Amino acid sequence: MELPPAALFFTAAIRFDTLIAMPQHASIEVRRAEVLTSRENRWLKRFRAALKGSPDDACIGVEGVHLVQEALRSGLGIEAVLVSAAGERHLGKLSPRLTRAIQLLRTSDRLFDSVTATETPQGIAALVHPRQTSFDDLLKGGTPLVVVLVGVQDPGNVGTIVRSAEAFGATGAVATRGTAQPFSPKSLRGSAGSALRLPIVSGIAPAIIIAQLRVAGLQIFAASSTDAAGAVLPSAVDLKQPCALLIGNEGAGLPPEIERSADQLVRIPLAAPVESLNAAVAAAVLLYEAARQRNALQEK
Repeated sequence: MELPPAALFFTAAIRFDTLIAMPQHASIEVRRAEVLTSRENRWLKRFRAALKGSPDDACIGVEGVHLVQEALRSGLGIEAVLVSAAGERHLGKLSPRLTRAIQLLRTSDRLFDSVTATETPQGIAALVHPRQTSFDDLLKGGTPLVVVLVGVQDPGNVGTIVRSAEAFGATGAVATRGTAQPFSPKSLRGSAGSALRLPIVSGIAPAIIIAQLRVAGLQIFAASSTDAAGAVLPSAVDLKQPCALLIGNEGAGLPPEIERSADQLVRIPLAAPVESLNAAVAAAVLLYEAARQRNALQEK
C-alpha cells in the first residue's frame, strides 16, 4: 500500500533519528533532530542568509560533507547542522563529533535546495562561529609569514590563496578592505577548510595593515609585474625572515602607493607571450618559494 506524503515524511524523520543514534556511536550523546517543514522557519532563514553570502548574525555558513567535517574538527563553535533527506547518508561520517551542544535540524530536499546557492548540494550544512583573530595571532606559530590580499575580487581566488597559505606554512592571512570576503561560501569552498583554521583578519585598510606589519618587524615583499623597475626573482629575496607577501588585484595588480610602500618588488619569470599569472597562482608560487627556503634552513 502506498503511504500518503505525510506518512512518508514521518517515516523519514524516524529514520533520521535512528541514524544519529547508531549503536557504534552509543557513547556520543546527541540531540534529537528538529524537523523543519516551513520555508519561513527561522533556522532556514538563517541558513539561507549564511549560505548565500549575507549572514544576518555572527555565524557563517559551511556546506558539503568535507567542509562540515573540517568545521567539526576545527574546534570552532557549531550552532547547528542542517541535513536534508538526501544528506542523511552522510551523518555516519559526522556523528562521532556531534554533541548535544549542536542543534540538529532536518528538512526536505526541496527546502534544503531553497537555502543553498550550490547547483548540486550534498544535503548537509552548518552554522559556524568563525575564529576571532587579532593582529597578534597572525604572527604566532613560528617565524611570521603573512599573506596580504589587496583588492583580490574573486572569492575563489581568495579561498585558493588561503589554502596555499596554510599548505606552505604561512602563519596568517589578511583580506584588506576591498577584497572579497574570506568566509563567503565560494571562498570557503576554495579554501577547502583552510579558512576555518588559518588565522585571518579582514576589512582593514591596506596602508594600516602594512604599517602594523612594519612596526612588528616584518619585511614587506610585493608581487609585481614582470617588467616592473627594480623587481627581483623570488629566489633573490630572503623569505626565511619574518615577512609579508602582498598580492594584488587580478587585473590591475597592486596600487602604486602600495607597491612603493614595500621593501622589495618581486616578479615571477614567465615565458613569452604570457604576461601575467592568476593572482592565486602567483601567490602559490611565492608561498612555495618561502616554504622552500625555510625548509632548506631547517635541514641544515
